[in-house]
Amino acid sequence: MNDGHDLELLLKSHLPLIVIESYEEPHLLQLISRIGMQQYKPVYRWSITDGLKRIDIDLASAVERADAEKVLWQIRDKREAGIYILCDFHPYLDEPLNVRLIKDIALAHEQSHATLVLLSHRIALPAELSRFSARAELAMPSQGELERIVTEAAREWRDLHKKSVQTDRESFQLLVQNLNGLTTADARRLARTAIFDDGSISAGDIPQVIKARHRLLRGDDVLSLEFDTSRFSEVGGLHRLKAWLEQRKPVFRGEAGDSPLDPPRGMLLLGVQGSGKSLAAKASAGMFDVPLLRLDFATIYNKYHGETERNLREALKTAEAMAPCVLWIDEIEKGIASANNDGGTSQRVLGTLLTWMAERRAPVFLVATANDIERLPAELVRKGRFDEIFFVDLPDEAVRREIFAIHLNKRGIDAQGFDTRLLALQSDGFSGAEIEQAIVSSLYASHALGGPLETAHILDELYRTRPLSVVMREKVDYLREWATGRTVPAN
Repeated sequence: MNDGHDLELLLKSHLPLIVIESYEEPHLLQLISRIGMQQYKPVYRWSITDGLKRIDIDLASAVERADAEKVLWQIRDKREAGIYILCDFHPYLDEPLNVRLIKDIALAHEQSHATLVLLSHRIALPAELSRFSARAELAMPSQGELERIVTEAAREWRDLHKKSVQTDRESFQLLVQNLNGLTTADARRLARTAIFDDGSISAGDIPQVIKARHRLLRGDDVLSLEFDTSRFSEVGGLHRLKAWLEQRKPVFRGEAGDSPLDPPRGMLLLGVQGSGKSLAAKASAGMFDVPLLRLDFATIYNKYHGETERNLREALKTAEAMAPCVLWIDEIEKGIASANNDGGTSQRVLGTLLTWMAERRAPVFLVATANDIERLPAELVRKGRFDEIFFVDLPDEAVRREIFAIHLNKRGIDAQGFDTRLLALQSDGFSGAEIEQAIVSSLYASHALGGPLETAHILDELYRTRPLSVVMREKVDYLREWATGRTVPAN
């Protein structure tokens, strides 16, 4: 996309109000100034610190500082053609008088030919101004441009230190890939940080780049970057799920050449609480070797109409900017279940999510987990929304032996010294989380007794525990019955 061409078209379209959400203020000021000169329109910039001044030509005259209301009165009353860029004007859009002044300017546009450009990091435009406006987006650097940015940063370091940057093609491409979705300025800063740290580009630079990239793209808690991406070697069972993901890994990572296969889009994991759904979501990112983003539905809800959907759209947009990645929505039913007292917000959120799922093109693999199938809307679980719906059941005896060994070894305890067969037999009906907790509790018990952990300590904890499959037998049985024939077993 050509930013100059797109902005030029908007400015030629006689739109009275153009909204641009971007941190690239210097670049956009230069771009709009150049377009204004081509169209023979004066270009003005306003900020609360500098007031209103012309920026397409150099003027030595003093500039009168003006507050937000005063500058709108000035533009409205002068009725002078031009492009007026109002920087960081978003706090003043809550004032009814300012909104009315902007509307007056928009209504008089055919006579005055004054175009307002609102430029800020985020702008919530009042509804009464929306019909007069259009939004412009600054294109992110392409793959080739990002490669040039990294190359230029390496050249800067070479010229400064009189020696070449140490790297290899794979590490170079990995750095370029993880700058995707950033502005030119941000990409340049991160490339310099990675290179100037030690004069090299290596795989060790990537985790810090990913952290910084996520922080730049999304500064709040709606979409969190998870660093504990487990490997499937740490997950007991789920062999059918592992094989399914393994088949799709080359296609998702773009390593399948000119394969006609459609890229994998995502999966829904249903199952008993504590059975390993969340661990499987984390392990999916580990298998694909991509960042894991977690969307917390609880944080997107906002009391103001439309803001919840906006928060979701921005979170999904950030996920696309972080692509390739895995997007994990835990307990998805809590965010999209229909409610009679939310003014239709849950339905609009569901609609926003379904639209994105159908239209997205970026390599974002969606993993949704759910415990309560009765709260899942039919629109979400119908065939085609997800590539597959897996049911994560309670582990059988063989898988329980595997889980005991994993959690013992994970804590530096040799599982060979334990009767894992007996432990598996005595833990029938236990979930993976309950088995782990039995080991944790038995470690405390053995520590209190002053001796090493033994099989007997774990058996004591198992005898004292009533697993969820017993405490909530009816619900667990119903869930298993529902999943039979409707889902694919993950084990």
